[in-house]
Amino acid sequence: MVYDDSSVSAGAHESRGLRIGVVSAFPPGRNSLNEFGFHLVKHLARLDEVNEVLVYSDETTAGDPDAIQKVTFRPCWRFNSLKNVLTVPRAIALTAPDAVILNLQFASFGDKRIPGALGLFIPALLRFRRVPTLLILHNLADNVDMKDAGFAGSAVAARAMTLAGRILTRVLLRADLVALTIPRYVEFLQSSYGARNAILAPHGSFEEIATPSFGSPSGPRTIMAFGKWGTYKTVDMLVDAYSELLRRGEKNIRLVLAGTDSPNSSGYMAAAADRYADVPNLEFPGYIAEADIANLFLSASVVAFPYTSTTGSSGVLHQAGEYGRAAVLPRIGDLVDIVEEEGFRGVYFEPGDPMSLADALAQVLDDPATQEALGRRNFAAATGIPMSEVVQWHIAHIERILEKRRRSIR
Repeated sequence: MVYDDSSVSAGAHESRGLRIGVVSAFPPGRNSLNEFGFHLVKHLARLDEVNEVLVYSDETTAGDPDAIQKVTFRPCWRFNSLKNVLTVPRAIALTAPDAVILNLQFASFGDKRIPGALGLFIPALLRFRRVPTLLILHNLADNVDMKDAGFAGSAVAARAMTLAGRILTRVLLRADLVALTIPRYVEFLQSSYGARNAILAPHGSFEEIATPSFGSPSGPRTIMAFGKWGTYKTVDMLVDAYSELLRRGEKNIRLVLAGTDSPNSSGYMAAAADRYADVPNLEFPGYIAEADIANLFLSASVVAFPYTSTTGSSGVLHQAGEYGRAAVLPRIGDLVDIVEEEGFRGVYFEPGDPMSLADALAQVLDDPATQEALGRRNFAAATGIPMSEVVQWHIAHIERILEKRRRSIR
């Protein structure tokens, strides 16, 4: 539904429209949340009440972003740079947007501890400078297995990282509003941190697309997995499960492992491609450009999630849903509850068990009715609220922050 509040006054912004800043990774850069950032910015720029979107993006060697009407790019930060905490607020001060949306997770600014942590002080610094801030936070440190996710090398270090994460969570809560896409995360911040500014925001479907075909695509039955690989997302168990299906006599199947290395695991996918060079019909297409995402998902019979832990809501699962794909998911901690809380469904397997994963994949591949039913359910979950409506919801909250500031000045 579209957020509407008749008490919100457009005030001085009514005639000229809002200038909205967005701090986010952005394509063609490949840092985390770049795809979410792209769709967030694109839909913000389409709003009549938004005059300009200023994107404070990451500096990369991948080239310049594609031009978008009403969007100005201000690359001003680098992954793992100690200077981000200075350069981002400086760029925002020089361009003076009416408000700033920050699209972040705990490792957005770096996988090294000090630069990664320093970057998370940016929302608090912006609010200290009286810049209205809305933070879209995609995970919580309390819910991340620090060792499994590659942020700590031992159990002691993992506990220290979790404690540091709690401190950084309190820093992030200094933003005017903190929006999370999972209800239990909002409840956790309210109960564990006493947060009064934590609110629930729909994730939103990236595109308003036509209803896809829910049956198996033509050609080989394709198992596809997509992500940034090498930490809690690894390919070995999935390759083992695929090899088991071949041993069982499954015909006309292939495995596509799409995506790139996690920032914590440089060289992981190249090593995996060498390691499994003899496995038949196994493909490593690498980085997938935004224009090729649809074909990647629509070619899949099932999307697999060979994770060993979770860091929050899955953008890949939302994309699988948008294209009507069935999913095979690990039964990890509260992941099942989170997935089903958002309305998705899948066939589950025991984490770390290739035989269990093979059984789950076979259940989907060998039963077209199951594949279609899961695809329809996930499509309904992913497309219930399009991003075009979610951005209106964000702007409504920003207008409330601005009106509150105007009233305090008066």
